Amino acid sequence: MAQPRTKPPWLKVRLPGSPRYHRIKRRARALSLTTVCEEARCPNIGECWGDGTATFMVMGDTCTRGCRFCAVKSLRRPPPLDPDEPRNLARAIAEMELDYVVITSVDRDDLEDQGAAHFAACVRETRAATPGTLIEVLIPDFRGEVALVSEVVATQPDVVGHNVETVERLTSVVRDTRAGYRQSLQVLSAIKSLDPTRYSKSSLMLGVGETEDEVLDTLRDLRAVDVDFLTVGQYLQPSTRHLPVTSFVEPEVFDRIRDLGLEMGFKYVASGPLVRSSYKAGEFFLREYLDEHRATA
Repeated sequence: MAQPRTKPPWLKVRLPGSPRYHRIKRRARALSLTTVCEEARCPNIGECWGDGTATFMVMGDTCTRGCRFCAVKSLRRPPPLDPDEPRNLARAIAEMELDYVVITSVDRDDLEDQGAAHFAACVRETRAATPGTLIEVLIPDFRGEVALVSEVVATQPDVVGHNVETVERLTSVVRDTRAGYRQSLQVLSAIKSLDPTRYSKSSLMLGVGETEDEVLDTLRDLRAVDVDFLTVGQYLQPSTRHLPVTSFVEPEVFDRIRDLGLEMGFKYVASGPLVRSSYKAGEFFLREYLDEHRATA
């Protein structure tokens, strides 16, 4: 199917420009931190940063994998990890007075532990520096090695996410060959097995050739491994080198998927053309839900 030539009006957003947005950007630069908001060219960066939420990408800005949808650059052997990154990340989050932070990372297949210990250190330092900030992590698949998943889950972030990205049939087209649909489901299952009290989360992109029935099958698979939170959004092609968009999915379809997801038992579903994996991660509902859990734990 040929790629649609123009974006529909519901995909247009304002350019970022709030004072809080510029403050976060300056501090990230000063401390040599990478935000996935910028690396992934997220259209919601101004809204989220202005509302006091941000997504930081640790372990460098270069991934060992080459997923066809992703704007992050890729090399077989990226530069070494920055030992100061956990401390700098925590310092930045404290200085920015962020209410809700998402910590994600590139894949580091070149490292013996795939960066699990470094990722865990980032969470621990952040929790120590800003105990009141809600922390969500979006983890790699760690090639399905449960011991490595456990290192991050043991730091007790408020939400542990891992994205399946697309439906099973299209996984080999969309994602790197080292990723896998069933492997991702195993990671999500492991999160709950390791700590049943952790909230888990996953995300889907639409517009890469999937059918609505396949999307609903994916939602059922995610509920089968007890995923709590779900985000569903429109894929946008970062450049002509990346996977083309096959369709711009109408808002009504996203609404229907949201309603069906809630009927299936997800505690929270964000579904819309501009929704991203970390879109409005600190949205009022999710903050209220997690704050209530903390109060009764």
